[in-house]
Amino acid sequence: MAASKNYGPKCLVVGAHYGTMDFLAQRLTAIIMAVYTLVLFIGVLVMPGFTYESWKALFTFHVYALPLGQLLVTLAFLSLAYHAWIGVRDIWMDYVRPVGVRLLLQVLTVLWLVGSVVYFAQIIWRL
Repeated sequence: MAASKNYGPKCLVVGAHYGTMDFLAQRLTAIIMAVYTLVLFIGVLVMPGFTYESWKALFTFHVYALPLGQLLVTLAFLSLAYHAWIGVRDIWMDYVRPVGVRLLLQVLTVLWLVGSVVYFAQIIWRL
């Protein structure tokens, strides 16, 4: 029986094959968060004063009938949650070897992120 060549251009590559898509997803979410940070920074600079009403207006402004402020902050927060999921999941997969512990940590991470998104939605959409 000949030994299989496990290197070079004809090596057998196995795995989940999600590295490229996760790389692109993290870059896209980072761009969304960077753009929103700039929008938020500009909003703070042009804000008339640091009052509760000014801060509320920063997140709840409307364009025509569209709640654009709430939609933008929701997009930014969902991007943050997905960005965090990809990063933390990769940490668990790279550094936690026991499968049961890794699965537990991933489930706890998902529960924490989903809980954060639900809590965020309750806050921002009640303004």
